[in-house]
Amino acid sequence: MDAAPIDILILSNGPGEVTTWVRPVVRALRDELGTDRAQVRISLVLSPCPNATGKEVAIAHTYPEIDRVQGAEQFFPFLLWGKTAENWDWRDRGLVLFLGGDQIYPVILAKRLGYRSLIYAEWETRWHRWVDQFAVMSASAHVNGCNPDKIAIVGDLMAEVGSPSDLNALNIKVAAEEPGFQQIGLLPGSKAAKLAQCVPLMLAIAQHLHTAQPHLRFVIPVAPTLDLPTLARFADPAQNPIAHFFGESQATLETEPTPHLRAPNGLTIQLHQGFPAHDLYRRCDLCLTTVGANTAELGALAVPMLVLIPTQQLDAMRAWDGIPGLLANLPGLGSLFAKLINRWFLRKKRLLAWPNIWARAEIVPELIGDLDAEAIAQQVLGYLAHPETLAAMGDRLRQVRGTPGAAPKIARLATQLLMPTDQMPALDL
Repeated sequence: MDAAPIDILILSNGPGEVTTWVRPVVRALRDELGTDRAQVRISLVLSPCPNATGKEVAIAHTYPEIDRVQGAEQFFPFLLWGKTAENWDWRDRGLVLFLGGDQIYPVILAKRLGYRSLIYAEWETRWHRWVDQFAVMSASAHVNGCNPDKIAIVGDLMAEVGSPSDLNALNIKVAAEEPGFQQIGLLPGSKAAKLAQCVPLMLAIAQHLHTAQPHLRFVIPVAPTLDLPTLARFADPAQNPIAHFFGESQATLETEPTPHLRAPNGLTIQLHQGFPAHDLYRRCDLCLTTVGANTAELGALAVPMLVLIPTQQLDAMRAWDGIPGLLANLPGLGSLFAKLINRWFLRKKRLLAWPNIWARAEIVPELIGDLDAEAIAQQVLGYLAHPETLAAMGDRLRQVRGTPGAAPKIARLATQLLMPTDQMPALDL
C-alpha cells in the first residue's frame, strides 16, 4: 500500500452492531493493515438508534483497535456540516465503512470527506450509484440491479461470534463442566422495557426450578451497559410495579463472596460481569433469553435457548425496532401506541429470534404471551431430562449460523479500496 497515512471512518449505531459487528471488523482491520496509528487511524462515529443504551461509546472505548469515538448525540451536526464535537482532523485519503444505521449516511460522509465507501449489508443494498463497494451477507441479499462488480459475498458477521479466531483472540478456555451440575443462563436484556418484565419472569422460573432441582446453577451474564443496582431494582416488587404479574418473585443483591441475587427460598443467581460472555454461554446447558442480539450470539455459539416474550402488561414492551419503537416511546402517547402495536403484533405469527429468522423455521422455541413461570419451568425440566433434545437443537443451530470469515473478508476489501485507483487490482477475496 502507498505510504501516505489513511483514515478509516466506521459508521455504526446500536449495541448489537457495536458488539457483534464492529468488534470483529476492527480487529481484522488491524490484522490486515497493522497497528501503526501514524499510518492507519480508525475512528468510530455512532448514529442514533431506538435500541441504544447510551453506553455504546464506553463499550467502543474498550476496543484497543479504535483510536477515536464519537457518540450518537453528536451525529447530525457531523453529518450536516462535517464537524465533529472534538473538531477531528481528517487525512487526505481514507475509507468510510458502514456497519449499521442508514445506508445514506456513508454516501453523504464519503462525498464530504472525499473517501471511498464500503457498506456491509445483511439483506438489501441501496444507493448503488454512489457507493464504491458492498459486502453482503449472502447471495439471497436484495441487490436491486446493482453492478455485480460492486457486490462481494462475505458471509454473516454474526457468525464471527464463537469462531476459532474470535475465541483465540479473547484467550477463552472453556472450563470442563463439573460432573453432576447443570447451568441455566438467564438473559433478560439490557433496557428497562425488557428488564421490567423479563427479570421477574426469569426469577420466578428459576425459583420453580430451584424448588424442583436444588442442584441447578443459575447465572445472569450482565450486559456491559447495565450496572448491578439497576438490575436488582427490577427484581424488587417494591421498585418494579410490573413484577406482581409474575407471582411471588423477588431477590436482593448481595456482593460477597461474588455478586449474586438471592431469593427468599434460598435460590442464588450468580451475576457475571465479564464481557463478552461467550465462554460463559458455552458452559450453559440452556439459556432463557428475550429477543435481540443475544439470540444471534447464542445461535452462533450453538447454545440451546428458549426465547421469552412476555406480554403481561402490553404497554410495558416498548423495545421494538424502527417506527414502532419510536411511536411506543413517544411522551404521553407512548403507552397507547405500545398497547396497539403489541396487540397487532400478537395477532401476526412471525419469527423473532435471529437463528429462526436465518433458518426460516423455529429451531429454538419462541414463547409469546401471558407467560406462566411454572409452566416454563416444567418445559425446562423436560429439556434437562433429555439432553439429546438439547444436543439436537445445538446441531441445528450450527447448521444455520453461517461460516465465519466475514470480518477478514471485509478487511481485505477495505485494503483494496484504500489503494490508489491506478494501483487497485480487481477486487478479490
